[in-house]
Amino acid sequence: MQRLLALGFVLLFAGQVMAQQRPQYTQYSTNNYLLNPAISGIENYADLKLGTRHQWSGLEGAPQTYYASFHMPLNKDMGSSYRGSRIGTNAKEESTKKPNKYRRIRPHHGIGAMASSTKTGPLKRGSLSVSYAYHQPITRSLRVAAGVAPGIIQYSLDPGTVTTAQGNDPAIYDGRVNEMKFDLNMGIWLYSYNFYVGASGSQLVPSKRKFIIDSTTPEDREGRLQQHYFATAGYRIDMTPDLAVIPSVMVKMAQPSPVSFDASAKVMYANRIWAGVTYRHNESVAAMAGMNISHLFDLAYSYDASTSPLGTGHAGSHEVVLGFKLRNTRRIICPEWAW
Repeated sequence: MQRLLALGFVLLFAGQVMAQQRPQYTQYSTNNYLLNPAISGIENYADLKLGTRHQWSGLEGAPQTYYASFHMPLNKDMGSSYRGSRIGTNAKEESTKKPNKYRRIRPHHGIGAMASSTKTGPLKRGSLSVSYAYHQPITRSLRVAAGVAPGIIQYSLDPGTVTTAQGNDPAIYDGRVNEMKFDLNMGIWLYSYNFYVGASGSQLVPSKRKFIIDSTTPEDREGRLQQHYFATAGYRIDMTPDLAVIPSVMVKMAQPSPVSFDASAKVMYANRIWAGVTYRHNESVAAMAGMNISHLFDLAYSYDASTSPLGTGHAGSHEVVLGFKLRNTRRIICPEWAW
């Protein structure tokens, strides 16, 4: 019975989101590197994040995702800081002051890597990628970055957990249940002291497989990696030296699925504690909170409550992200550019 339920869930999941082949994240705004390689090396330290998402808790075979992401700057001028209060040794009142003196800011590079694993019933998706980004100053307060992240994706299926109506179904037992595909992600990121705008694409290299030909069906059926596109924007409003409001939005496109969007709003106090809400179009609403515990690490949690008909069959989704700020010689508490 468990195998039948798992298979039924997979078929339901594949039918509803057949083009949404990538994991989704509620806390994308705390780690935009997940979707855009141009983020690589944006901060003045090496950023390591470990995350897990348990989607549709209580529903057998529901997606479970684990990931690790890392990126760091190369040849960056570490003195080009803006928000003094995000650094543990500076006064809080400096947080809303802009540089009063022009000093030439040099371009810099960024590198990174990410690994993730998602299990959905008998299906597994693993990915590994490396990234490079180039950050170019436009003015003293405006910068643009472009990045690329090649990688590999591996799909696998455990036939032992699947029960089929027809024994030795060729769709399951054709000897090709484990496949590896090349992946390519590209992105651009325009950012300043108080805003960012980004666009990216993933699975940009056409890739397909031809399934076994049924004896009564002369046509090949193709399984493709669908191209995904993301557009992201956020704005930080410093209400007082201690209080900031940060709205953000992300638009997702993956044909043939309809265009979807996430809208979020966070409130941050003293650059240490934050809380917010997220709305995912026709799917869920989420509450999230986090703390920049020290200049070494931070922690965030979110809970999604479903607004779709599927919500009656599960107890929501949970996501936890643990972040580490490595080589943080300036003891920065809150990220300066990707808050």
